[in-house]
Amino acid sequence: MADRPFHIMHVNLETGRGERADFSAPDECLGGSGLAARLFEKYGGLDRPAFSPAQPLIFAIGPLTGRYPLMSKVVCGFKSPYTGQYAESHAGGRLALALRFAGFDALVITGRAKRLSALTVAGRKLALADVEYLRGRDVFSTGKHLRHKSGASGHRSILRIGPAGENLLAYACINVDSFRHFGRLGSGAVMGAKNLKAVMVVGDRELPLGAGKEYKKIFKDIYAKLTTTDMMSKYHNLGTPQNVIPLNELNALPWKNLQQTSDPGAEGISGERFAEQLLLRQTACSGCPVGCIHIGLLREQFAGEHEYLYRQVSYDHEPIFACGAMLALSNASDVLAVLDACERQGMDVMSAGVALAWAAEALEKGVVTEKQTVVPLRFGQAKGFIAAMDLLGSRANEFYEILGRGALVAAEHYGGTDFACVLGQEMAGYATGEVFFVSQALGFRHSHLDSGGYSYDQKAKDKDVGKAVRFMVDDEKGRVMLTCMVSCLFARGIYTPELLAEALDAAGFPATAQNLDALASEAQRLRWRLKLDTGYDPGKVTIPRRFSEVVTWKGAMDQGYMDALRGAYAKAIVDLGARQE
Repeated sequence: MADRPFHIMHVNLETGRGERADFSAPDECLGGSGLAARLFEKYGGLDRPAFSPAQPLIFAIGPLTGRYPLMSKVVCGFKSPYTGQYAESHAGGRLALALRFAGFDALVITGRAKRLSALTVAGRKLALADVEYLRGRDVFSTGKHLRHKSGASGHRSILRIGPAGENLLAYACINVDSFRHFGRLGSGAVMGAKNLKAVMVVGDRELPLGAGKEYKKIFKDIYAKLTTTDMMSKYHNLGTPQNVIPLNELNALPWKNLQQTSDPGAEGISGERFAEQLLLRQTACSGCPVGCIHIGLLREQFAGEHEYLYRQVSYDHEPIFACGAMLALSNASDVLAVLDACERQGMDVMSAGVALAWAAEALEKGVVTEKQTVVPLRFGQAKGFIAAMDLLGSRANEFYEILGRGALVAAEHYGGTDFACVLGQEMAGYATGEVFFVSQALGFRHSHLDSGGYSYDQKAKDKDVGKAVRFMVDDEKGRVMLTCMVSCLFARGIYTPELLAEALDAAGFPATAQNLDALASEAQRLRWRLKLDTGYDPGKVTIPRRFSEVVTWKGAMDQGYMDALRGAYAKAIVDLGARQE
């Protein structure tokens, strides 16, 4: 017996109307990553540019969303303005449960609104409102206005873009419920190209759950593992900023645009320092009992001697790395201030921070001038970087317009490609070695989460190219299985393939459970096929020289090993994406 089909809402912004449809089923393409890819196959155009109104912006959840803890993410599928290729970005917040309680497994948005608009989607309502008066407003003031205006509560999620998205910055992000993001590869610019300032999803329906004893038992067992063991304690306590000190001690923390891999100043921006000085509270995505979202309190003097502004800013390891370590900032409050400026513009913090790190080194080396950067960008001095975030989001001049396309694009224009820290997109916060550099440079999302390359570098005792490539391919498949569900990847130690199959069966998806491994393999292949068909050539990927200059606890990089890895992984990707006869 086939499992129930996915329920899709397709909204055409040209007409302002939506159409409900059934689309495939989990036992045919899983959900999340698999569903988004299959929907792009149907609605997307391989040869159309990223900003074509006909290109879809897709938000997809999985069959277990709302049914088990930590099934709290959403996959956003789109054609990236950063790479020109099919892309994914993932976000938490309240969106997954809002979609589930609205009765939809995916929301597909095509077309372009005539004026800047906000879309409301609910199980019983669809509306497109003119919000031209919000043009230029930052992410937080936009969210505050929409919350006040809507009056809705409960299972409600608000997605919005800032000035960077309106200005089509290639790494503009979509802010989700203030503290989460579809960050990488430019989904916010795609939303801006559609003249869409915001999307509000309201879950106004009920969700029937599996009523059997087996479902209740599995739910209880999973919940106990999450809350009564130490498997998730790292993420609740210090969170991912706990990584800062260990990476620094391993000589694996990118610092000062990767000119260094450790610095005594790292202690000032460690997870421990943030917790001691700035942590205000912890919160969680809907459906998650862990609470890994850490909110810092930023206090800024703004008028008289005793008058201050108080702002809440979320922080994780990657934002601290990109807007702290890469800029050689060693004061936690300074990092939070740079992060806040970036967030308000609605930019991916990793891309924006690493791009400004390149700009600071380019200015230091005389590759660019202060006339071009407008403000002094100096390592260790936060003030210039805070001002530059506004200049970058608004594309204030030619320099920031070009830098807004990516650090490597700017380096190719002005010079300085050797020290552009770009691995497919601006790097993530790990300088662990050759496998990580290759895995992010060539990986599907150019993300540190495509596979555990950073972990492999730390554990591997040899330099076996075949073994490393097999690890990257196999580990990616396991992660794709989870992103099809769509689980938080922090829970990958709990949601094993065996447990996922049991959970699916108990929740009413027996056919999906029986074929889970093959379906995950097909989702992995389909994503690669779409990326290759939209122009990706892994054989042409280069890794800038700065990465070959890195020295970690293991010693200097082995250029021969890295080149061999790059070639072998490129071939494996082409094989994965090859069309089956």
